[in-house]
Amino acid sequence: MEAILILWHGMKINDYIAINPKICHGKPCFKGTRIMVYLVLDLLEAGVPTEEIIGPDYYPQLTRKHIEAALRYASELLKTREYASQASL
Repeated sequence: MEAILILWHGMKINDYIAINPKICHGKPCFKGTRIMVYLVLDLLEAGVPTEEIIGPDYYPQLTRKHIEAALRYASELLKTREYASQASL
């Protein structure tokens, strides 16, 4: 069940991210892993450098392209969703 197909600078996000309801409760994961995309985004938000994320302490099976795909995926989600105003939160 792959509904996303985003092209960015020749990169197909589907080459890096998959959504399958039978894997990690349908949360977006990096293809061929059970590493959920939000985990990497959380590390980036915490200031962990990309090279450290793809290094031996975190996720050595990922590449810089996986990180770029995660950022692009998050960006595209924000572009296409509706949001409640801060006042209603």
